[in-house]
Amino acid sequence: MRNWMRFAIGIAIVPSLAIGLLMLTRELRVAPGLAAIAATICVSLFLAWGWHARLTQIAEAVQEALGQAAPEPQDHSPAPASLEAEALAFGIRRVTRSMAEQRLMLDSLRRADAAILENLPAPVLLLSSDRTVLRANSAARDMLGPDSGGQGPDVAALLRHPVLGAAMDEVLVEGGSVTTELHLPVPVPREVSARVVLLDPPLGDGGSLLVLLIDRSREAAIERTRADFVANASHELRTPLASLLGFIETLRGPAADDPAAQQRFLGIMAEQGARMRRLIDDLLSLSRIEMEEHQPPTGEAPLGMIISAEAEALHPLIAQRNMALAFDLEPEIIAAPANADQLAQVIRNLLGNAVNHGRQGGQITVTLRIAPGEAPGFRSGAILSVADNGPGIAKHHLPRLTERFYRVDQARSRQSGGSGLGLAIARHIVIRHRGRLSIESTEGVGTKVSVWLPTG
Repeated sequence: MRNWMRFAIGIAIVPSLAIGLLMLTRELRVAPGLAAIAATICVSLFLAWGWHARLTQIAEAVQEALGQAAPEPQDHSPAPASLEAEALAFGIRRVTRSMAEQRLMLDSLRRADAAILENLPAPVLLLSSDRTVLRANSAARDMLGPDSGGQGPDVAALLRHPVLGAAMDEVLVEGGSVTTELHLPVPVPREVSARVVLLDPPLGDGGSLLVLLIDRSREAAIERTRADFVANASHELRTPLASLLGFIETLRGPAADDPAAQQRFLGIMAEQGARMRRLIDDLLSLSRIEMEEHQPPTGEAPLGMIISAEAEALHPLIAQRNMALAFDLEPEIIAAPANADQLAQVIRNLLGNAVNHGRQGGQITVTLRIAPGEAPGFRSGAILSVADNGPGIAKHHLPRLTERFYRVDQARSRQSGGSGLGLAIARHIVIRHRGRLSIESTEGVGTKVSVWLPTG
């Protein structure tokens, strides 16, 4: 007998027995009772057939979705429709297990996706369609720096950039990907190549735009350094080189038999050669600093010890100019993160400028103190100041003092052996340390150069 007929008997048996009992107690006459029993059987057969068909369709759909056949019944005399019910229950259990396995797989894929994104060497941002930042990897956080609350990468300036905004608009309308070039002024000037990719379909977390940033600051710095070297170094080298060539010709000709003139000319040639060497050394130093300016330093620098060591090294020159050196230091201050060698170069350049351009027999004052909250984004900082009581500098020169090869007094600077690169080198080192350099000067009173540095 078919399962659906067993199902019909199961449905009809109770009401049929009730009608039969009424007939036996003569509460219901025989003819109407038999008619009621017949109607009950017909309705039961119809309902059983319909329910059986529905169960069969559902069970087959579930098994088809699972790609498996329905299980064979273990008992050869099952209850009505037990085969279909068993198949349906089996399918539901399989679907449940399959969904649980898929959830585990999706969780594993999400973790793998997050790990891959986090460890990519290039900065990557994942944005929603409304340009909300959903994820940023460690390279992006290092590149962009913390936001005002110190909680995550500060991408506000990046997303407000009109060129990047236009690229995202184009990608959202036309799809595909767009590559564009950006100049980011904060936290340090950078040249960045940005590639915007539309994710279609979006990721599960709503990510629709992938922004890949490639920092080209190093390459741009190299290009600028090459151009500056050709334009400026050739000009600066021309004078000592012309002097050397002129004296060589003189030594070969008129001074060939004049020992006194030879000694005098050789001394001048040695000075000009030393000047060329200093200029080349400063150019190379500036080039190296510019190339790594966008990379923050690591380590610590005890500023008090560095100041004392550099002042000791300059003692002969200070004594030669009969100058006095006064200190007002808090010796325990440590700059961090910092490169001790580069900060020593900054202090050396500032002290050297004060000695060379200060008043003969004057005084140089070096101050080092803690200044909490001097710059946004840092809890505290150190202020290093070098002041002299020399002739001072006119105000219109101050904005250009940190430009390479810029000199207030060309003749005096060359006479003192300066290359015109000292303050430019100091400025780039301070920028790399996420600090600030400021210059104050009053004609006839003196000059004060101050450097703010983070202390962690």
